[in-house]
Amino acid sequence: METLKTAIVEGDDRLAASQAGEALASGLDPLDVLNRGIVPGIQRAGELWQTNQYFLPDVVLSAEAFKAAMKSVEPRLKERQRASVAKRVVIGVVKGDMHDLGKGLVGAMLTAAGFEVTDLGIDVPLEKFVEAARSLKPDILGLGAYMTTTMLQMKRVIAELDQQGLHNGLKVMVGGVPTSQEFADEVGADAWGKDAMDTVRKAQTLAGG
Repeated sequence: METLKTAIVEGDDRLAASQAGEALASGLDPLDVLNRGIVPGIQRAGELWQTNQYFLPDVVLSAEAFKAAMKSVEPRLKERQRASVAKRVVIGVVKGDMHDLGKGLVGAMLTAAGFEVTDLGIDVPLEKFVEAARSLKPDILGLGAYMTTTMLQMKRVIAELDQQGLHNGLKVMVGGVPTSQEFADEVGADAWGKDAMDTVRKAQTLAGG
């Protein structure tokens, strides 16, 4: 697990993928692989970014290593979810925003907490969020923004959901570095995720679990 964590921190996607695969092959529970290796690795990369020890190229490499490790773990987690009735979450980064380190961590931790997560990706247009809300009927829709210039896209998405009557019964969460509780209140979101752990706790509350 320590090698897997280090591989993600250092952005070694091949080593991250092989270590995750070996951990699963050895019989380790996929949830343990996620919580003890993958999540700590991407969290550490995020900490290094926030303290200006990592720059964008470093973060991109860590994100790629994170994704490489998740390729073998995620299907195993989803197999477990199918055995139970999981609450559904749809997440995505709003249009104009290409950052996905935070979203990836949130998605992994929501999956670990037992949610069925559909990731729409980055640079997601308003129409795609609305269509996902209509067709997938999630319990929670998560909107991410990591630049002040893209924050208002969240307001537009929520306004469109309201206009089309899709916000009824659907909880909308917002998150990302420039966001705050005050911003969430302003745009009409149901909750604000301060960080990945806070997002999971609030998602569980919103979903009634």
